[in-house]
Amino acid sequence: MRLLMLGGTEFVGRAVTEEALGRGWDVTVFHRGRHEPPQGVASLHGDRTAEGGLKALEDGEWDAVVDTWSGAPLAVRGTARLLAGRVARYVYISSRSVYRFPEPAGLGEEAEVVDGSPDDGDVEDYAALKRGGELAALDAFGDDALLVRAGLILGPYENIGRLPWWLTRMARGGDVLAPGPRDAGLQYIDVRDLAIWTLNAVEQGLGGPYDLVSPPGHTTMDELLQACVDVTGSDANLVWTAPETILEAGIRPWMDLPVWLPPGEDYDTLHKGNVTKALSAGLRCRPVQETVADTWEWLRSIGGTAPQRPDRPVLGLDPEKENEVLGSR
Repeated sequence: MRLLMLGGTEFVGRAVTEEALGRGWDVTVFHRGRHEPPQGVASLHGDRTAEGGLKALEDGEWDAVVDTWSGAPLAVRGTARLLAGRVARYVYISSRSVYRFPEPAGLGEEAEVVDGSPDDGDVEDYAALKRGGELAALDAFGDDALLVRAGLILGPYENIGRLPWWLTRMARGGDVLAPGPRDAGLQYIDVRDLAIWTLNAVEQGLGGPYDLVSPPGHTTMDELLQACVDVTGSDANLVWTAPETILEAGIRPWMDLPVWLPPGEDYDTLHKGNVTKALSAGLRCRPVQETVADTWEWLRSIGGTAPQRPDRPVLGLDPEKENEVLGSR
């Protein structure tokens, strides 16, 4: 298979690129040159936001293109139109955020989506950005567009700061504010499982939307945090704390305590999604312990400091605030 990877140097793009190379695929990576792509790819440089930035893609044919773009949909529109007729399948890595909030319980891909436009060049709402990107891919490729609506993504190469923050915090040791309920089920997708399923879907010729995240309750908050303690080998002591106490202290779910959401509509939408369609199409999810261990190994291999996407906020709880809440218990 001949794969064109738009990006391919960080997190999701890198995982897809490495999986394709592992299969013996012929991979071309189109990127801005800010980071080195994996060894073994053909490298093309360009900037999709600049005038003439797609010049390197004016020639060439591929079996599939994978696009992880999360900026203005106008960039997806321009790329998809340029490649139409020279690429068999357009894979757009979208997000479950495209569904109108709150997503009704039990619904999957048939749930109502937000408004978006492929012509948007200046929009900040993440859900609208991703929906606009989907529409751009569909406009150019129709049934040959595969929309991978990912949920929470964890694993090696993460540049958002969720799992790396928890691992770094556990490595520091001592009493750790652990947000309850400890048995709350979590839905996420290991970035490598996302890559495997996506490339399998390309081989199978799948099209249309697929929600891609683990089944509800694939792991729990307790299992995730305990796995972080175990792999770091620290003396971290998980101090389980009620959601009400955490919220009353002004601690922000998802932002100050990554991955965690208290019971309610946000939690139900993010961690109780219906993924029957993807499971029926072959989705398999590795144990949380493997995801955590491999992320820790990668983090240590790069010196312990994870990369940070400049367009995303820095996550994590301030140590003083954590001590304040722990001291008040």
